[in-house]
Amino acid sequence: MSDRERVLGRVRRALADVPEDDTPYDRVIPRDYVREHGERTVEETVELLAANLADYRAVVHRCEAADLPALIARLLAARDAESVLVPDGLPSAWLANADPAPVPDRAESTPYELDAVDSVVTGCAVAVAETGTLVLDGGPGQGRRRITLVPDHHICVVRVPDQVVASVPQALERLSPTRPLTWISGPSATSDIELNRVEGVHGPRTLEVVLLG
Repeated sequence: MSDRERVLGRVRRALADVPEDDTPYDRVIPRDYVREHGERTVEETVELLAANLADYRAVVHRCEAADLPALIARLLAARDAESVLVPDGLPSAWLANADPAPVPDRAESTPYELDAVDSVVTGCAVAVAETGTLVLDGGPGQGRRRITLVPDHHICVVRVPDQVVASVPQALERLSPTRPLTWISGPSATSDIELNRVEGVHGPRTLEVVLLG
């Protein structure tokens, strides 16, 4: 028996009790899922986001718009960054005080060129409080997916409260499935080898999140 026959046999056994005239895909399936676990104020939702981000070992900062350029400059200086990747559409004021040389987000950049970049600064599309997740969709100020997967240091700015939602279902309502979505929950890490957590395996080793508002 081939692998194909085995798979088809399992499918037939799973559908054995389904009537032949059943047309499930022609019917509306109720999706009355829980949209949010508990009721929270806007402030409580933002606090939950900050707590879950920190639990995933992201470094959380808070500031007002007027203080953002100085904060980003300080975070880059603390890393001794000499270059910073700047995606199209990122507000120029965010890096007004930064010393590192700006690197544009170019389609022709090689992985080796991106790996040589010290830091990347982006915005995001939405942040999910219950899971401590940032979602980037390639929109203005977010750039291509790879710019947040190759450099070792990522600074992500989240506008509070406009870009913060409580749950994943609420986030999905704001996102388009046709966009290149990147879901980030803390810095890149794996525990596959002897259950030891290793960060920076397939993405930035350090994730810093600025809650702006």
